Amino acid sequence: MNQNLSLDPSASVLLPVAKKEKIDTVWDRHKAMQPQCGFGQLGICCRVCWKGPCRIDPFGDGPKLGICGATADVIVARNVIRMMAAGAAAHSEHGRHVALALLGVAEGKLEDYQIRDEAKLRRIAGRLGIPEAGREPREVARDVALATLFDFQNQDHHEPCTWLKASLTEKRLDKLAGLEVLPHNIDAVVTGIMARTNVGCDADPVNLILGGVKGALADFNGMALATELSDVLFGTPRPVITAANLGVLKEDAVNIALHGHNPLLSDLVCEIAHTMEDEARRAGAVAGINLVGVCCTGNEVLVRHGIPLAANYLSQELALLTGAVDAMVVDVQCIMPSIAEIGSCFHTEIVTTMDDCKIAGTRHVSFKEETGAENARQIVTLAIEAFKRRNPQRVLIPDFKETSIVGFGAEAILEALALLDAEDPLKPLLDNIVNGNIRGIALFAGCNSTNAKQDSSFVTMAKKLASENVLLLATGCGAGAFAKHGLMNQEATLSYAGDTLKGVLTAIGEAAGLGGPLPLVLHMGSCVDNSRAVQVAVALANKIGVDLDALPLVASAPEAMSEKAVAIGTWSIALGIPTHLGIMPQVTGSRAVTGLITETAKDLLGGYFLVEPNPEAAADKLLAVIDERRRALGI
Repeated sequence: MNQNLSLDPSASVLLPVAKKEKIDTVWDRHKAMQPQCGFGQLGICCRVCWKGPCRIDPFGDGPKLGICGATADVIVARNVIRMMAAGAAAHSEHGRHVALALLGVAEGKLEDYQIRDEAKLRRIAGRLGIPEAGREPREVARDVALATLFDFQNQDHHEPCTWLKASLTEKRLDKLAGLEVLPHNIDAVVTGIMARTNVGCDADPVNLILGGVKGALADFNGMALATELSDVLFGTPRPVITAANLGVLKEDAVNIALHGHNPLLSDLVCEIAHTMEDEARRAGAVAGINLVGVCCTGNEVLVRHGIPLAANYLSQELALLTGAVDAMVVDVQCIMPSIAEIGSCFHTEIVTTMDDCKIAGTRHVSFKEETGAENARQIVTLAIEAFKRRNPQRVLIPDFKETSIVGFGAEAILEALALLDAEDPLKPLLDNIVNGNIRGIALFAGCNSTNAKQDSSFVTMAKKLASENVLLLATGCGAGAFAKHGLMNQEATLSYAGDTLKGVLTAIGEAAGLGGPLPLVLHMGSCVDNSRAVQVAVALANKIGVDLDALPLVASAPEAMSEKAVAIGTWSIALGIPTHLGIMPQVTGSRAVTGLITETAKDLLGGYFLVEPNPEAAADKLLAVIDERRRALGI
């Protein structure tokens, strides 16, 4: 039974523990929810006013209009673009938090932070049109932060967001401008979506979806600025060897799991924990303090500090079931409220840290950037005290962990390519795409979902595409899946890559001093870091003078789940990238909306959604898309 729920071998060890202890997990709750609402699955349930809720009957003789007269097309369109707005709000609020921190550093108000990558700060200034030569780093940082925050303040509807203009090809910007979907102000666009989907407002499904595309592009803008400014504050990722899966927990250490999405606190916990090793040993933890990551905060500290990744989204409860986690420290996004109850079944301190993200039944440490180091010290102290209460008889750490080479941001990829051609780093990549050694590029992103066997589609598709010489990039919980299952190391490249891809990865890896190939899948960071892949794609497109929709580039979200994933997928197609979904989107109650995002979008944007739950068939369809693009380029 457990084997049908998750590909993760740790689940087979720990789900029986949950059953024995009568602890419900996410899979138990999913089972209890069956059958799920068919109207909701089709997207045709409307709850935007209290005349309802209304639901449309797509098959029989039931209602074809809501009480107000809204059609299924309108209801579905309103529902899905509200998800896009929520996704954009989540990512952009993360970005605003980072931008305000950079401003605080620039103005000398945040002593616990510093500019760790001055060179990147200066490159960003150049992209944003800000003078940097001969100026002090803090002066440049202040102007970069203010220019970034202007993307939340601009009132000129004709002036696109700063970061969007700095991140895309001119051809793509012109195409999006022609459709009037370029956002000018992240907050205003999110507010606009909520306003137009209010009762008695926009009732044109095409117009609604275009409004959603604008919101999704605001999401991309928020992600791009969050990623780039985080690199300035915390360091730009470089390749590092680490490990993944629950075997990274240690019986003889204070185990602190860092979970969520925002690096502002977790980076300080990494720093402070090093100074408290002796305190942990005095408490009986022979191995001191062991930091591990969960979800995208885990990915943030993984790619920057090599902190091992314990779990992706669906496995977060499993980490607690080991009985070895002394504190799970959470910030924002993708945090299951259930961890409070499961943590209480053990000795574990569940510590919430953001004042707008509390969970009943947990301990709250109110994180403020002004007191960040103090907050981090308080959290580590709580973990050490919890370790003293740990019951060794209840500890069960699965003996599964995989070596992972991670930290391949755009800069790291270009630096590796420069080892083959210092004067023109993109040339080796472009040459190998043209000659077919690299058939195409696929970016894996997205979440975990109980509507699929955890991690399975990621692994199946990656092996199939790699065997067909497709270069693989990954972010977020998709990257976590690959790390946990051993696809981010050299052995995976030797085992699964097609011969020509293997040759390219080996040449780059050996030039980089790795003594072998690059890993099969390149880990680019957290889900907010999808913009890193776009940077590489834009550089390639500009190099050969085409738009993004001409490149043999595809994206895949085999287990798309959250509102953030809806926003990411939508901006992906808006940028011209065909994007696979392995989970049926909640739009199929509307033929108009379904047609818009799977067919019409291809003509308007070049990108479109391709829905296929079967991973083998999905890989074949993506290969067909790649080959279609190659033929159009004449290669």
